[in-house]
Amino acid sequence: MLYWIYEIWEQANSENANWAHNLRFLNLLQYITIRAGLACMMTFLACVCGGPWLIRKLVSLKVGQPIRTAEEVHKLNELHGGKAGTPTMGGVMILGSVLVAVLVCGRALNPFVAVTTCVMLALGLLGFIDDYAKVKLKNSDGVSGKTKLLWQFTIGGIAATFLYFKTQSMGYMLLNEPIQISQITFPLFKAPIIDLGILCIPFFAIIVVGCSNAVNLTDGLDGLATGCTITVALAYGVIAYLAGHFYMANEYLYIPFNPHAQELGVFLLALVGASFGFLWHNCHPAKVFMGDTGSLAIGGALATAAICTKQELLLVIIGWVFVMEALSVILQVGSFKLRGKRIFAMSPIHHHFELRGWHESQVIIRFWIISIFGALIGLALLKIV
Repeated sequence: MLYWIYEIWEQANSENANWAHNLRFLNLLQYITIRAGLACMMTFLACVCGGPWLIRKLVSLKVGQPIRTAEEVHKLNELHGGKAGTPTMGGVMILGSVLVAVLVCGRALNPFVAVTTCVMLALGLLGFIDDYAKVKLKNSDGVSGKTKLLWQFTIGGIAATFLYFKTQSMGYMLLNEPIQISQITFPLFKAPIIDLGILCIPFFAIIVVGCSNAVNLTDGLDGLATGCTITVALAYGVIAYLAGHFYMANEYLYIPFNPHAQELGVFLLALVGASFGFLWHNCHPAKVFMGDTGSLAIGGALATAAICTKQELLLVIIGWVFVMEALSVILQVGSFKLRGKRIFAMSPIHHHFELRGWHESQVIIRFWIISIFGALIGLALLKIV
């Protein structure tokens, strides 16, 4: 909406309209930095101010988070037993505020913004259904794993297909040479590593599903996933801004350039603001949990943004905490099935450290530190060559 106002002003200014001359400050609305900053502040204030009302509403609806029993998790039940009944589905706070901010501050018809927003909302709906099933059945099972994976791959596949065939998303350049979205890049290489062709569709779908589930696994302690989301979204917000500017991307950093990518900065900064606002209520001891409603949606949105900026492989470094959490589960399950032994006291790995004596707040803050360094290293790699 704000960019639309700028376009009206620009047209009037070119026609020397008096009102346009008096409202010259509207020229600022063309800049990504201004609109992204406004989106960040908007979502932050919306979550901070609207959070208490939503929490009361969730409490009145009795949508408390089910906690696994002592038979399932043993000692962990003693540590987390007090969290039972804390309202879940708080992710609607993040998703709703981001959606409004994008519609107000962003260019919603930008193909990258549109697909990222749609993935976020679609996975958010899937997460909402999962959370509702858990609350209704009063256990931690929810939607079956196979059903959830099926819908995640469907959503990821549709998004990947859209990006592959959409004309605007093909307008990438690297070192003044056009490249396709199917060509995989990494900052340490000046040329694409490999061209997957149409096979990039399942590859991108796997990234969306993997990141979505990784954030979901990370969301096990108060504020852990939220804090890591802030660092990853902020890092990719910077990357999106750089990737959308010809000189910075093509002449200085040698990363894929696409003029549509910079608009993702509005979406990602809106997500940063919403996460800060949600963290206001989600920090230890949490008054609300984001639930699968928030974690599945955030993971999918971050993965889609990484794909759109052509820095999908860099997500492994920038989102290292999410990767670490997912790997710990894979290694734990694989080791138990193959050897009958566990590697960790419990997975995901944040529970391992809890059971080894770390206080919950220590685990959270130390993982935030790792996430911050992962983001910094990822950004530093942009200018290695």
